[in-house]
Amino acid sequence: MTVRALLVAAALLLPLATAGCGEEPDRFESYCATVEKEKPGLSRVLDESGGSSGLLPALPAFERLEQAAPDDIADDWSVIVQRLSSLSDALAAAGVDPATYDPVDPPDGVTADEKEAISLAAGSVATEAVREALENVQQQSRDVCKTELAL
Repeated sequence: MTVRALLVAAALLLPLATAGCGEEPDRFESYCATVEKEKPGLSRVLDESGGSSGLLPALPAFERLEQAAPDDIADDWSVIVQRLSSLSDALAAAGVDPATYDPVDPPDGVTADEKEAISLAAGSVATEAVREALENVQQQSRDVCKTELAL
């Protein structure tokens, strides 16, 4: 390739290489604004559930935070949302209330397959990966957004 061809290629690629640079601060600002917006509702919904449903009542807020998340925290939000969504789906498929479901004494009509699906989904939430993801999003909120996001 000639020097001229290299210069032309570099000139064409430079805008692409720097295109994301100006967007990242806006992405963090947007994410932090979403954190601020979701914080009161998250606190309220988690307090109201009294822990009986775990983090499931917060799933809609978590989904919005996942959508707004910058790249450095997006994978952590995805872990949280995917695992909670699987549990929510399993409970909904069985037609049971997460706040009252008892795996030892499930409601009448819950099949063995539904009970197993709920158990597997609940097990996927109660993992080190989810615990780490929760810690990471909380740390990001403190460090970047200067906001405590207690989950």
